[in-house]
Amino acid sequence: MLIAILALAGFAIGCILPTRWGVFGFVGAAFLVFAVQVAVNFFTGFSGASLEESLALFNGSWASYFGFNLQITYRAFAPVLLALAVPFIFRLSR
Repeated sequence: MLIAILALAGFAIGCILPTRWGVFGFVGAAFLVFAVQVAVNFFTGFSGASLEESLALFNGSWASYFGFNLQITYRAFAPVLLALAVPFIFRLSR
């Protein structure tokens, strides 16, 4: 559900992102959506568990838990990036 919501948000951002910003605007928007997805994954916990229980699974290591969430987000980011890119590239090609 999270990926679908963020894909819709990426599509909306791709539709309203000014084309004069070009590549830097696109990269900035992609980074912003990626950071939001990482934050949501980080604070919702591992499989819906609380943050304390999630940290217990990683032996209390914040770095391991954050790295795990970065990896999960990286693997699930393709549909969101596609939804962001399609309307933006279409608008640039016109």
